[in-house]
Formats: sequence, structure tokens, C-alpha cells
Amino acid sequence: MDDINTTENEITNENVNFETRINLSPLLDHVNSIKKELETVIVGQHKMIDQLLVAILSNGHVLLEGVPGVAKTITAKLLSKTLNIGFSRIQFTPDLMPSDILGTSIFNLKTSEFEFKKGPIFSNLILIDEINRAPAKTQAALFEVMEERQITIDGSAYQLETPFLVIATQNPIEQEGTYRLPEAQLDRFLFKITIDYPKLDEEILIIQREHLLQDHGKLEAIKTILSAAEIKEYQALVKQIRVEQNLLEYIARIVVNTRENAFLYLGASPRASIAILNAAKGFAAIRGRDFVTPEDIKEATIPVLQHRVIVAPEREMEGITSSEIIKQIIETVEIPR
Repeated sequence: MDDINTTENEITNENVNFETRINLSPLLDHVNSIKKELETVIVGQHKMIDQLLVAILSNGHVLLEGVPGVAKTITAKLLSKTLNIGFSRIQFTPDLMPSDILGTSIFNLKTSEFEFKKGPIFSNLILIDEINRAPAKTQAALFEVMEERQITIDGSAYQLETPFLVIATQNPIEQEGTYRLPEAQLDRFLFKITIDYPKLDEEILIIQREHLLQDHGKLEAIKTILSAAEIKEYQALVKQIRVEQNLLEYIARIVVNTRENAFLYLGASPRASIAILNAAKGFAAIRGRDFVTPEDIKEATIPVLQHRVIVAPEREMEGITSSEIIKQIIETVEIPR
């Protein structure tokens, strides 16, 4: 009898694996190190930092929206300092042309041939400041590069190096001299992150840190944490994170609900469903799990959807925002058990 019990226990222990199947320890160590570096300068904004890290792991672009002075640009610069990859900043202005971003062909007198001179978009991490300052023609130049990571000029295709991430900023208040981003371009951003004003205690800490800095720059002491090879390795790792069938259906129900919601004029596309899936895997990874939970999906849904849906005009006049409607949708869709 004892032998039978022993055998059953052995079988049970063999079938139960209490460790995660994917080793996420190195990823977690690097994520925590990057957070530590960013938090030496950025006060609060923990959710924003998490979302930026998830965007990197999910190989997605980010739109940072907030009034001037809430650390949109400095955050992107700090993040670039923690990554050992190429960084390029492009200030969008009304007179900016597509060739100023992508590059142009120049005639070489020595060889009597045209040579392509690469523009600032040929880097790994691109900061586009005030993306809505440039006209539609210049904004449209980003369509192909953001989606396919390549540029086609004069019939020739040029592949960009990986990783490739665009972080764009925009001011939601000022409308004069700006050009609204087309829906097709907004759809290419994985996240739209809205940055609010800091709280009183955070504001005091910001002032104290600035006072103590004196002549020292904010970026001087930031350490480099991740290499390009490690980023690509972790991006491949995140793709392997498990998602149960009922959670895939949960994502689909949320997105389909946006198309059937009376408060929304335009719902989300299947690209949004894929974006939620990829982002949820990223959130699971930075939490140290090799499987997605409903909470990961909830955390990903608002930053993924809020710029992909359009509020019905009559609801917009009432002051209802897309994020509020998405919250209601999340609450109404049944959570898988």
C-alpha cells in the first residue's frame, strides 16, 4: 500500500511544475534596473514608465500626450540613455518636409550617380517632438516606416535596423499651428499615454531635486542597461508568453464591443486586438509571469484603444472621453474564469 502511495506521489510531483517555463529573471533584473535609473529623475509616473517598457518589449510605438512641461521629452531622452542603441530626435515644424526625415538622393559628381543620404529616421529609438506640428504630407512619410520598418524611395526599399521604436509627443491643448494626426497614423501607435500634472508631494520633490542639481545635468548619471541584442532577445521571449483560449476570446469581445457601442462613432480594428494581445504579454513579462491574466488585458486595453476609437459627436459635446467609454466596456464584458 505504501509503495502504491509513493508511486502516486512521484507521478503527481512529476506532472506539477511550480516554476515558470520561460526564464524571465534576466528580463526582470534589467526592467527593474531601468526603472531605478528613470526614477532618479522622473518623479511619480510609474504607470507611464511601465507602459514605455512594455512598448519596447512588444516592439510597439508610443504617443505621449500632455501639456508642456510634464517631462514628455526628458522621459524619452532618459529612456534612450538606458539603452545602448542609436537615438535620434526630430523636432516637427510646419515647414518640415518628408525628405528632412527620411533622407534624399544627392547627385555625386565624382561617380556621376545619385546616392541616397539617410535621414534621422535611420536609428533605433526616434523621438518625434510635437508630431502634430508638421503638415499631413510629412506625417504621411511615417506610415510605411512605422508599420513595416522600411522606407521606399525612388523605387528602392531600405530596411531599418532593429530594434526600431518611435516615441512621439503632442500637446492636446494648443490647436493653433497644429495638424490633427490621421486615424491611419494613430493606428500605428501601440500606446497613447496621457501624462497628467504631478500631485502636490510630487511637485515639491521635483523642485527639491532641481534645486540640488545646480549645474549638473539630468542625464549625466544615467547608466546604460540594455543592448540592442538583449532587447531583440527579450522581444522574442515575450512573444512566447502563454495566452489561454478564453483570454483570446475576452480580447475579441472587448474590441467587438467598441464597434457596437452607441457612444462610439468608430470602433477598433483587428489591429487593435493584436495590439492588446502583444501588450498584455508585455505586462505579464514585467510582472514576472510567463502567462497572461485578465488583469494584464485590462491594463493594456485603455492605452491601446483610446486613440483608435472615435467618440460619437453628441457624446463628445457632453464631455465624455474615449477612455471613459472603454472603461465602461471593460466593466460590462464578462471576465473569463
